[in-house]
Amino acid sequence: MITDRENILRMYHGEMPEFLPRFGMANARCSYFPNVKLPGYHVDEFGVEYIGKEGVFDGTPIPYPGRYILHDIRRWRDDVHIPSLEGIDWERLAKEDTKNIDRSKQAFSMYYGKTFQKLPDFMGFTEGLCAMVEEPDEVMALFDALTTYHEELIKNLLYYYKPDAICIPDDTATARAPFISREMYQEMVLPFHKRIADLVLNNGTLLEMHDCGKCDEFIEDWLDIGVVAWNPAQAMNDLKGVKEKFGRRIVICGGWNGVGPESEVEYPEEAFREKLKEYVDTLAPGGGFVFSCMVNGSFKDPKVQARMKIVGDFYNDYVRDWYK
Repeated sequence: MITDRENILRMYHGEMPEFLPRFGMANARCSYFPNVKLPGYHVDEFGVEYIGKEGVFDGTPIPYPGRYILHDIRRWRDDVHIPSLEGIDWERLAKEDTKNIDRSKQAFSMYYGKTFQKLPDFMGFTEGLCAMVEEPDEVMALFDALTTYHEELIKNLLYYYKPDAICIPDDTATARAPFISREMYQEMVLPFHKRIADLVLNNGTLLEMHDCGKCDEFIEDWLDIGVVAWNPAQAMNDLKGVKEKFGRRIVICGGWNGVGPESEVEYPEEAFREKLKEYVDTLAPGGGFVFSCMVNGSFKDPKVQARMKIVGDFYNDYVRDWYK
C-alpha cells in the first residue's frame, strides 16, 4: 500500500493513483509573517487589514472595507511597503513550521506568489481595476516589485522548507466571469505568474494554481507555464469540458458545487448523498481528480460538523476505492 503522499504525487505527475485522493495536502505557512491578530481582524505583512465573517467558510477574511493602504496607483512606491527579508533564520523557522508534518506520509504545499489579487487588497476592486485600464505601466511596476519580493521569499522556502508543491493563490474571477479579459491577463498578470513558475519548476517542485470563480479560460495559459493542478475548480466552470480537453494534464482539486443549495446544512440528507455520488461519478473517470467537498457555515456549528461527518464517511465508503 502506498502512502497518501506517494498517491497524490502520482496523480500530480499525470499518472493514475492507486486510490482516489482527498484534497488536503499538509500546508505550512512561514511563521515569520504571522498575521497580526487584533480584535475581529488581522493585518498582513504589507499592512493590509482583513476581517472575517462568521459562517463564510469559517470566517475566511477579506480586506477590511474602506481601510485601503493605496488610493492612487501612481503613489504605490510611497504607500506600499515591501517587507525586508534580511536577517531571517530560515532554518529555524522551517523546522518549527513543519514539525507536525510527517514527510514520509504527507505531501505538503505552500501558498505564495499572489500578484493580481494584491491590487484590490491594496486599493479595492473598483479602483484597482480602473488602475489596470488607466495606468497599466504603474500597475505592472507594482506587480514587478511584488514578484521580486515573492521570488526572494520562495527561494528560501524551496531551500529550507522543501515543499512538494508551491501554489499561486490568485483569484482572478467572479462566479460569472473573470475580472479581466484573457488578453489583459496574458499581458499584465501571466508574465509575473511565469516568473514564479520558472523558479518553482527549476527547483523540481510541483506548481499548483488556486483560483476561485469562473476562470477556466485561463487554463491553457496555466499549462503553458507548468501548472499541474487547480483548486478549488468551482462548479461554475465547464469541468466536464476541462476533463475532455485536457485529461490528466491538469488535476481538478475540488469541483464540488460550494455555492449550490446542496452545500447548505438544511439540504435533505439523502439528496445530499446523491449529489455527492453524482459529483464523484462525473469527475473521477480517467483520473486527474481530487475529492473535496465543503458545506457552508462555521466549523463550530454542530450541524456543519454532522454534515462533514457524512462527507468523511462517504469518502471512506465510496470514493477512496473508486478506481478499484
